[in-house]
Amino acid sequence: MLFMPTLTRAEAAERASLVDVETYHVDLDVTADGDTFRSRAVVRFRARPGAATFLEFEPVEASSLRLNGAPVDPSAIRDGRLHLDGLAESNELVVDALMRYSIDGEGLHRYIDPADGNVYLYQHLFINNGGRVLPCFDQPDLKASWQVSVTAPAEWTVATNGMLVSRDGGRWEFAPTKRISTYLASLIAGKYHVRTDEHDGIPLALYARAALAEHLDAEAAEIFEITKQCLDRFHEMFEIRYPFGHYQQAFAPEFNFGAMEYPGLVVFRDEMIPRSVVTESEREHRANVIAHEMAHQWFGDLVTMAWWDDLWLNESFAEYLGTRVASEATRYSGTWTTFAMHRKAWGLRADQRPSTHPVAPDEVTDTDAALLNFDGISYAKGAAVLKQLVAWLGDEAFLAGLNAHFAAHAYGNATLADLLGSLSKASGRDLSGWADVWLRRAQVNTLRAEVRRDGANYAEVAVVQTAPAGFPTLRPHRVGIGLFDQVAGGAVVRRRLIEVELEASGRTVIAELAGEPAADLLLLNDGDLTYAKIRLDEESAAAVPLLLPLLDDSLARAVIWAAVLDAVVDGERPVAELVTLVLAALPTETEVVIIEDVLRATRGLVDRYATGQARPAALELLAQAADRLLRVSPAGSSNQLAAARGLIGATTEVALLRGWLDGENVPDGLTVDADLRWLIQYRLAVLGAAGAAAIDAELAADRSASGEQWAARCRAALPDAAAKEAAWTAVVADGSLSNRLAELTAAGFWQPEQLDVLAGYAERYFAEMPEMVRVRKGMSAEKTAMAAYPDVAVSERTRQLAAGLLARADLNPILRRVVQDADDDMRRALAARG
Repeated sequence: MLFMPTLTRAEAAERASLVDVETYHVDLDVTADGDTFRSRAVVRFRARPGAATFLEFEPVEASSLRLNGAPVDPSAIRDGRLHLDGLAESNELVVDALMRYSIDGEGLHRYIDPADGNVYLYQHLFINNGGRVLPCFDQPDLKASWQVSVTAPAEWTVATNGMLVSRDGGRWEFAPTKRISTYLASLIAGKYHVRTDEHDGIPLALYARAALAEHLDAEAAEIFEITKQCLDRFHEMFEIRYPFGHYQQAFAPEFNFGAMEYPGLVVFRDEMIPRSVVTESEREHRANVIAHEMAHQWFGDLVTMAWWDDLWLNESFAEYLGTRVASEATRYSGTWTTFAMHRKAWGLRADQRPSTHPVAPDEVTDTDAALLNFDGISYAKGAAVLKQLVAWLGDEAFLAGLNAHFAAHAYGNATLADLLGSLSKASGRDLSGWADVWLRRAQVNTLRAEVRRDGANYAEVAVVQTAPAGFPTLRPHRVGIGLFDQVAGGAVVRRRLIEVELEASGRTVIAELAGEPAADLLLLNDGDLTYAKIRLDEESAAAVPLLLPLLDDSLARAVIWAAVLDAVVDGERPVAELVTLVLAALPTETEVVIIEDVLRATRGLVDRYATGQARPAALELLAQAADRLLRVSPAGSSNQLAAARGLIGATTEVALLRGWLDGENVPDGLTVDADLRWLIQYRLAVLGAAGAAAIDAELAADRSASGEQWAARCRAALPDAAAKEAAWTAVVADGSLSNRLAELTAAGFWQPEQLDVLAGYAERYFAEMPEMVRVRKGMSAEKTAMAAYPDVAVSERTRQLAAGLLARADLNPILRRVVQDADDDMRRALAARG
């Protein structure tokens, strides 16, 4: 078990006052088989003469430690740190050590592909894992130039942030990088399949496992096209061109994030190279992620936050710019619909949980706390806030401010105050008040339309703004108000759209609408300009089931669906009403992202908010909605695939599922490929209609990384006492289980159909999960704890058990946050059931 120390903000500030890092030269030898590798590092840094400091360092064994030519006693390595004293003004630390590969997605991760036995490595030093590869000053404001050398098997491919200088057999030498933070130093190695291209003087490359070679070849043209389009758009927006030489994109196995913005070598989870048919929304998501990571080359890599309290300078800007640039530069023009439907809902839910925090908190005390802020607030809420800021400042002033910010802080670090200063100067507006209410204060406002009619006209339309009692901040909002009518032929179209500024007050009368003929539907936040919870007036809400299927604007439909789903989450509308709306409106929906999100969200609410007696009927209605959509969707379309997935997940018709596996009665155009077969097997396993033998047979036919992961999830889903015990033990105590297999085993474990066989496991979660977060660390621990939570065991008893665990003073902060938030979700589920 590795000791991963937490770095406090106070320690980082003190160290930054003592040390200026110049270069890292790391020489890795990854030729040996087994769980360790050799790391020889030369670290050059300046320091205050006579000072003492430390580097993060977690070796298995350090065979040589020398500072300025003199040996360092190995006892200087303790608690995950290498402690040094008596520093000179100019210092050279030389270390030769044996390090351990990881299987948790952090440090230097090692993966063996079950398809062909090939070994793959990728380096992920985020957030405080640099010491698992070399001794380093692991904090964002101590930037340095990195130079990497690698000795690897001769048949491997190696790539890093830096450009390749030379290769001699298995020896790879790379050029020094520009100054970057430690968490941005990247490397991949293994039998990666490579595709190359070039655009506007920038060398491009794609990497994927050999087992995915044919799939990468099939996807390369689209990925390169999107990359080039996004580069061109960013070059139009920003005065500093892409600053890191080549632009490589690697698709790595078991990557913890969706992707990571390493300069010169962006790494993605390799599920983004599909081996089966996927929907257009999944392709749009990949395009959005490509644009998001490219935005980071400026926001995060060129200019980096000084400390993790300014994480929003990285993630909020990348989320906003990624969505915007994908919409403006690629064929995926509907990314703002996806943002309104999916991403903003993530932010709103995170913002209402006990763990809520400001977009830009005053202080993040340490790296453990920093990890927990990689959530819907730092990403989606921050992006929504920026979208409104751009509407307020104007795009010209906004971009001028960004360019001034880059020019002032290139290859360095910056803070919230630095950016606000640049934006204020460019726009001529004082942004301190805006920043105070939108960035420095947590939680969300609710905007409700309040309508009074005078016959066929509006006598008064007002917007009422409220805030939670514990977070009473009211904010200025820029909102669109759309008036929609049903016209001849049945379509529902927008008659009028006005944009208004809401002051930070409780009630704003919309004078422009006095005397206006009343609309069939009045939509607050039409255009999705602001970040807030939206509630329709009663007449509009009552008209939604009739009008929503006929509404011709996809973004407006997304805003309505998001408002309806949020009202159900809050217990203001019953889940039965939601299911009825899904049955009425979803079969006519044309936007696949809306279809997928509504089916996913509704299924989750049915599983937790419907009582045991009501759930079967609600699930049957959901299956009927998916079946109706399936029947009317064009053959081979994304909508057809989304509907089929929704039907598989909701149906209890075993004969239908088995028939599809056997090629019987499959809808024309629907391909029952490897991943759809696994989805069917998973549902059959949940229903008790497919046992271990069927799972083993499916895996024998699909001996791949995806097959291995699907099989783990299916085995955990079996309604069998022995299968449940084996899955639980693997999740909680098996340190040899990799991050993805642990997460997927946990994800398959809890099933609302299986509460009898799961009796006692809620108690075991709260008793045994503290051991899991000792076996697993960081993001892997967080994801596994979330997936394993007994969220379908909806009862006061589960809440009592959660309260008991939360009362422990020694509780791991990652587990504390997971349990706090999941318990709040259960509070809502119990209230909805009541």
